[in-house]
Amino acid sequence: MTPALTAAFLRERLSRPGPHPDAITSEGRAAAVLIPIVMEAEPRILLTRRADTLRNHGGQVSFPGGRIDPEDASAEAAALREAWEEIGLDPGAVDIIGELPIHETGTGFHVTPVVGLVTPGISLRPEAAEVAALLSLPLALLLDPTQPRRSRIRLRGQEWRDVWVWPHADHHIWGATAAMLVTLAERLRSA
Repeated sequence: MTPALTAAFLRERLSRPGPHPDAITSEGRAAAVLIPIVMEAEPRILLTRRADTLRNHGGQVSFPGGRIDPEDASAEAAALREAWEEIGLDPGAVDIIGELPIHETGTGFHVTPVVGLVTPGISLRPEAAEVAALLSLPLALLLDPTQPRRSRIRLRGQEWRDVWVWPHADHHIWGATAAMLVTLAERLRSA
C-alpha cells in the first residue's frame, strides 16, 4: 500500500538523521541544494534545467543550489539563498524539514541536499542566465519500486559509466541530481 504523501509523512521520514558518509574521499568545494517539494494535492519536486552556458553542469537537470559562501550561516541558508537567486523562491514559502547525506560529485563538489516543503501556488521567477527551464517530478514516482533505472552513458565523450536515470517526459534526469533522488526515495520507502 502506498503511503499518503502528506507533510506529516514527509517530516517523519526526512527529519530523522540520515546516514552520512564515513569520510569524504577528496578535497572539494562545499555546496548546497534545495530539494523543494511543492505540497499540492499531488506533491511534486521542483527542478531546474541549468542554462547551457554555465561552466559547471550546463544543460543538466538539477535542484536550485550552488556553492556555500563564507557569509552563509549554514548549508540550509545557502540552499535558500541560491533558490531565491536562481528561481525567485521566497525563503518564507519554504519549511525546511531535513537534510540528506552529503553527496560528492565527480566535479569536486560536496553537496548538502536540504529538503523543504513549499507552499502551493507560489510565484517563481527563473534567472535566465542560470536557469533555462523549470520542471517538476511527481513525488509519488519516488515510491515506485521499479524506478529509477540504471543506464550506461558516455561521460565527456570518453569513458562509459553506469548512472541512475529517473523517467521524465521532456528531460534527462541523471548524475548527481538522480543520485540524490535515489537517496530521497530510499528514505521515503523505508519503514
